[in-house]
Amino acid sequence: MSARPSARLMVVLAATLGLSVLGFGQIKEIIKILGVGAAVKQFGPDINKAINGLTSHKDTNTSFTKVVPIITIGLNTRGAIGAAQVMGSKKNVEKVKCVASPEGELFGEIHIRALIPIATDNPTDAKNLKAVDGVGVSGIVDLKL
Repeated sequence: MSARPSARLMVVLAATLGLSVLGFGQIKEIIKILGVGAAVKQFGPDINKAINGLTSHKDTNTSFTKVVPIITIGLNTRGAIGAAQVMGSKKNVEKVKCVASPEGELFGEIHIRALIPIATDNPTDAKNLKAVDGVGVSGIVDLKL
């Protein structure tokens, strides 16, 4: 047996390295999304209290708030993640898992963006992109990365 690596092993290593380099950007985005999602989950109640302090809002059963991740998706746009405060009845707000923010262009000149509180944490699933009734977005949180 020779100490030299086989041609087959070299091809596998080269392919693995190539895929790693190409996939690094996607891996970085996944880490960002998971990190921001975890931060929102961990610090959401504190962020919510801060927003409520800014607006002098006190939660009740009919006017309740919560901070959830907001995920921006769209054609020809860079995906993004952040946080949003949602408001509505406590029963409805508790159903919200995230805010989907699809965006696009109208007539090539006007940028449009919707903010949809949804009951799933997968805003890329178009079938489940249905708003939770009676809940709206009351605040946007910009996170420094």
